Amino acid sequence: MARGVSGKRHAQAVFQIAVESKQFDRWQADVEKIAAVLGDAEVAAVMANPKVSPEKKKELLDGGLKGISPMAMNLAQFLVERNRLHLVQSLAVEFRRLMNAYGGVELAEVTTAIPISDLEGERVGKGLAVLSGKRVTMELSVDPDILGGFVARLGDKLIDASARTRLKDLRKSIA
Repeated sequence: MARGVSGKRHAQAVFQIAVESKQFDRWQADVEKIAAVLGDAEVAAVMANPKVSPEKKKELLDGGLKGISPMAMNLAQFLVERNRLHLVQSLAVEFRRLMNAYGGVELAEVTTAIPISDLEGERVGKGLAVLSGKRVTMELSVDPDILGGFVARLGDKLIDASARTRLKDLRKSIA
């Protein structure tokens, strides 16, 4: 395997094809389906097994990936043939990120101490949209260890408005 090969490089190539063909939704669905099928541990084990014939692998791919475009099927076959199944999840994540960036959407990973209501989520989302200057989609998660407030990762920015961090800062200033 070539050194430094990553899901990011493959995602950029696939995204370029999607841009040129103007089939964003189709490629998004196909990449997600490939990631779901090839990301399954049992399927990956069969595909990585050198004792399974290439014909049998192709047959399994055709069965599991029915309905995807021929070019997407070529991508799946390429990943299997080159033993790059470990890249399929990072490829899907990076492709989704590229799609969001192209559409002017920023993904925010927001962690709160307790589940928040839709109204509170909307307010946090609007605030993050103002900070980023883009539309924001949020992935919410809960972590009681932050005690209160929220922690948001927006691109390469980290916004820590948690009670845990404020308490740590207060402890440092007192000491």
